[in-house]
Amino acid sequence: MTLDDLRAEIEAGRIDTVVLALADMQGRLMGKRLVAQHFLHDVVEHGAEGCNYLLAVDVDMNTVGGYAMASWERGYGDFSLKPDFDTLRPVPWLPGTAMLMADVHWHDGSDVVASPRQILRRQIDRLAERGLQAFGATELEFIVFRDTYEEAQERAYRGLRPANLYNVDYSLLGTARVEPLIRRIRNAMAGASMEVENSKGECNLGQHEINFRYGPVLRAADEHAVYKNGAKEIAAQEGMAITYMAKFDEREGSSCHIHLSLQGDGGGRGFAEDQALFDAFLAGQLAALRELTLFYAPNVNSYKRFQPGSFAPTAVAWGRDNRTCSYRVVGHGPSLRVENRVPGGDVNPYLALAAMIAAGLHGVDEGLALEPAFEGNAYESEKPRVPATLRDARDLFAGSAVARAAFGDDVVDHYLNYADVELAAFDAAVTDWERFRGFERL
Repeated sequence: MTLDDLRAEIEAGRIDTVVLALADMQGRLMGKRLVAQHFLHDVVEHGAEGCNYLLAVDVDMNTVGGYAMASWERGYGDFSLKPDFDTLRPVPWLPGTAMLMADVHWHDGSDVVASPRQILRRQIDRLAERGLQAFGATELEFIVFRDTYEEAQERAYRGLRPANLYNVDYSLLGTARVEPLIRRIRNAMAGASMEVENSKGECNLGQHEINFRYGPVLRAADEHAVYKNGAKEIAAQEGMAITYMAKFDEREGSSCHIHLSLQGDGGGRGFAEDQALFDAFLAGQLAALRELTLFYAPNVNSYKRFQPGSFAPTAVAWGRDNRTCSYRVVGHGPSLRVENRVPGGDVNPYLALAAMIAAGLHGVDEGLALEPAFEGNAYESEKPRVPATLRDARDLFAGSAVARAAFGDDVVDHYLNYADVELAAFDAAVTDWERFRGFERL
């Protein structure tokens, strides 16, 4: 949808609301619903404002300390939301609504460097300096429940009814049970100008996946965020609920496999034309995986997914079409790409894609040699291990020269505080596991 298209829809009375959204530290959509005429008359030219605490709170939207850019001492002022008109789209699941993403700036026009969208933009610019552009796609898994979000919360998320009661991985019979919801999500996303390719069942009870066509990485991240939010909204309208937790229960977790390829732009040579570029880029993924895992697995729960024989990786290894490795190489010629199997459904796509680009450029700039492809079961290998806890990943990120060179100290310190906040909250919590284990027996 172009801005002229939007004007015509507003004048015809078919659109009355414009959603202006930013992606927060968790990759969630935050923002404002603007009256359409106000959007045209004021926001198109001048942008809008939002409280800078949106990039300095915890998951529950509580204000927390430790962030340099926003605090009580600094007054929690505003930053500017600048509409990105390339992202303007209709929202078929909300009547009379269009939406678009915003870039986040300070009032002097400078970037809010800790904004996930700006972090990814910086890595895209680093590629452009080399005549390269990145294309990607995210494969996002989720679990569907036949309970509303309110019912799930009232029941403390216990005894929920998954939409399928057996493993429906690739099952056409099993997925038909949930097709009314999944079909509506597929069609709604297509109506929002996203190229849907397919949907399929997955292993856990009620687990499904919808996949989209690859595209430039910023667009891929934007569409991931729009889809994730929109699927939740549609599920709620249908009296159901969706979770993207990396590990909801002791069965299979929900992954977000990320595919990435480089193509030449303005004289550069991409993966298809330059095997040395591909090898060094992949070598960089392996070299920097452990220290950048915080951007792939950002929450305490993320690390519960990394279990042997679970299709979630535990070894830092690459293989050709080998799903036991952290990196799976697939395709050939123009479709040659790297699949990162580390992220879960809770990943922030902007940060993960930025980390993959940063790791790859580290490999290219340092001329790293690629080790031979791993063959066999990487779970049983002696390869280095993916960090096992958020605390491990946090400490590796803190000491990462790759992260500080690619993202800058301000960004690294911002997301270290994010990890510290999550760890402190978890360390203070008393879990059901502790109650069951200790109430009577200890």
